[in-house]
Amino acid sequence: MKRTTWLIIGLAVLSSGAAAWRLGPWVQPADVAAAPSQPVRAVGREVDDVVKATGIIKPRVGAEVRVGSRTSGVVKRLYVKIGDGVRKGQLLAELDDRDLVARREEAAAALRQAEVNLEYASTDRGRKRQLTEERVLSKSELDVAERAAAVAEKQVAAARASLAYATTQLAYARIEAPIAGVVASVSTQEGETVAASFAAPTFVTLLDLSRLEVWAYVDETDIGRIHAGQPARFTVDTYGAQEFEGTVTTVYPKAEIRDNVVNYVSVIRFDPPADRTLRPDMTTTVRIVAGAGRTTRSQ
Repeated sequence: MKRTTWLIIGLAVLSSGAAAWRLGPWVQPADVAAAPSQPVRAVGREVDDVVKATGIIKPRVGAEVRVGSRTSGVVKRLYVKIGDGVRKGQLLAELDDRDLVARREEAAAALRQAEVNLEYASTDRGRKRQLTEERVLSKSELDVAERAAAVAEKQVAAARASLAYATTQLAYARIEAPIAGVVASVSTQEGETVAASFAAPTFVTLLDLSRLEVWAYVDETDIGRIHAGQPARFTVDTYGAQEFEGTVTTVYPKAEIRDNVVNYVSVIRFDPPADRTLRPDMTTTVRIVAGAGRTTRSQ
C-alpha cells in the first residue's frame, strides 16, 4: 500500500515539472495562472516615401564668372588674390593704357578739327545764301557751299563716334568686378601681356557662395516620382550628420550615364546657412520626399 502511494505522488510531481518546462524556464505554473491578460492596441503611423541619391554642390547660373579683358596690353596692376572678397564694381586689375590714352587724345583732336571745319563751312554757306538772294552769286556756287557744310557736319559726327570708341577702349583697361563674390582663381599676373584678338583672356574667376544649388543624381527607377516643389534634405561630409533643407526646382530631361548607370539630375535650391559655409563640388547625400507612403502599424 505504501509503495502504491509513493508511486502516485511521484507521477504527480513529474507531471507538474513537465508542464512548467513547456511554459519556459522562467515561468512557473503559479505565475501563468496569476498573470492577467493585457489588451494590445495597434497604432497606425504614416511613413514618407523617400528617394535617396548622391549629389554635388554646384554654382547657380551667373554665380561663377570668369572676368577677362576686351583689349590687349600689359598687365600693370593686379589688385586681388585668391580668397579675397570683392564687391560689384570693384577694381580688379589695370592694363598699361598709354597707347589707349594716345588714341583717345588723337580722336579728341580730330573732333576739334572737324568742328572748326564745320564752323567755317556753316559761315560760308550762310554768306553765300545771302549773296544768292541778292542775285550776286549763282545757284551752283551756293550748292557747292551747301555740300561742303553737309560734309563738315558728317565729319563732326564721325569724329565724335571715334572719340567715343577710343574712350570705351580706354575704359577696358580697367577690369572691374561684374558681381560680388570671392576670388576663386587668378589666371594672369602682373607684367604679363594679354592678347584679346580671338578670345577675352581670363584674369580672375569670381564665385558667389550665396548662390549655390545641389545636383542630385537620381536613378532612372526613381525619377518618375520626382517633380518640382518637393522638399529635400541633404548632408555633406564636412559637417557630419547636420542636415540642410532645400526644394526641388528642376529635373533635367537629359540623362547622365555613369558606369552604365542611368541617372537624371534633380536641381535642389537652398538658402545659404548662416553658420556654415558650403562650397562647390562638395559631395552630398540627398533625401527627397517623393510623397506620402504606406501606413504601418506598431504595437
